[in-house]
Amino acid sequence: MIRVILVDDHPVVRFGLAAIIGLQPDMAVVAEAGSGEEACDVCDREPADVVLMDLRLPGLSGVETIRAIRKTQPKLRFIVVTTYDGDEDIHRALEAGAQAYLLKAM
Repeated sequence: MIRVILVDDHPVVRFGLAAIIGLQPDMAVVAEAGSGEEACDVCDREPADVVLMDLRLPGLSGVETIRAIRKTQPKLRFIVVTTYDGDEDIHRALEAGAQAYLLKAM
């Protein structure tokens, strides 16, 4: 079972992603967060394999959040989920340790 944490400041996006993931027999959403600070707390307490991370978050940005979490959870994988195709933040997120990115329009 692939354990997923969803990080997005829009509840409707988290709801939609959770619904899609819930249809997969080998995946489960184990936690959600609406800010970078909340994501740091959730990732420290909830075992997971993958974090789907929005880049535009209140407080800590997605890039800053990835950097902070990777200090304590170096094996945790990150997939950036963004609306910004070609955004410089995507490049910074990959440099910070994200393994991939998906456009929300996909």
